[in-house]
Amino acid sequence: MKISTHSLKLFLPLTIISLTLFFSSCGDIKKPATGEEDEITVVADSSEYWDLEADLLQVFGKIVLTPQEEALFHLKRASVNKLESVKSKKNILIIAPLNSGSYTSRYINSILDSTVTHLVQTDSVFMITRRDLWAANQLVMILTAPTMEKLKKRMLEDHENLLYQFKHISDQRLYQNIYNEKYEQKKVEAQLLKDYGWMIYVQADYFIAKNDSASNFVWMRRAPGTELERWVFIHWIDNASPAWLRSDSISAIRNRMTKKFYRSMDNKSWVEVNDAYKAVSEVNFNGKYAIATESLWKMSDESMGGPYVNYTFYDENTRRLYMLDGSVFAPKYYKKKLIQQLDVTLHSFLTDKEINKERKEDLMDALKE
Repeated sequence: MKISTHSLKLFLPLTIISLTLFFSSCGDIKKPATGEEDEITVVADSSEYWDLEADLLQVFGKIVLTPQEEALFHLKRASVNKLESVKSKKNILIIAPLNSGSYTSRYINSILDSTVTHLVQTDSVFMITRRDLWAANQLVMILTAPTMEKLKKRMLEDHENLLYQFKHISDQRLYQNIYNEKYEQKKVEAQLLKDYGWMIYVQADYFIAKNDSASNFVWMRRAPGTELERWVFIHWIDNASPAWLRSDSISAIRNRMTKKFYRSMDNKSWVEVNDAYKAVSEVNFNGKYAIATESLWKMSDESMGGPYVNYTFYDENTRRLYMLDGSVFAPKYYKKKLIQQLDVTLHSFLTDKEINKERKEDLMDALKE
């Protein structure tokens, strides 16, 4: 059903920072959103877009080294009078100052009710989001403020949250593509749960390369010996201290594990952290405080390298420090999407107490088959 812009109205906001749009709906089943995963369609007037472009790139075009420079998102502008043609896109950003009088500004005013308009005018709200508005697994975001200067200021102040909104739904879409029960190695997952009290999703094309109970280390590999390798390891330290959640300690622990297990065929070189690039942040990992590290690895003899992502957290129930780590070796390919796949895989990690009864019974049944 085509929705008239005159029927698009907002109710009272749910939060100050992010609102949920309530649009009239006929209950139609929406088709999946289309387009590139890392593309954001920016609906804006041309003159305002050029004024905002540098700030938009600073927020959404964050550069990561893999070790090539790759932007997390690419921007593609569309005019508001072409909105109908881009409503199927995965990531849509509608942006304009509320009082500029531009075509996009007038469109935004037409879909906001007086309550929300007042909140924008008083600088209380500038971001409005809606999931699955015109297509399934879609994010539509509106950014607006009374003036261009205030809009730029709020964008830069809240840049982490803005980027997170698009990155989070991208991860969720990837999750749906990756996690398929048909290709899940439940026996492997169940054995890890039985032996160590945790599990992680194991795709069909991964295999356990190292299972060292003495070192509390499990290493999974995909496509070894090729130029499109992915590695995942889980390491844990019993009777640990949350005080070890520091960047230098995490790098030291990782280097100790990779020097022992990630070695060349001739045993003369090993993997270590490449300190040329490292982004460290405090994050919420499945409800737990964690240190996230996005960095590069290299062989000790400088022969090869690539990107890795690492989450380290302390689990109070088991008094364990867990380190979850995913690495890519793909010298002939862009690696941003491969690292994202590993990131999503790492987020499937669950301790015994986090697994519901039905899933646990299902996994244990797999061991009996």
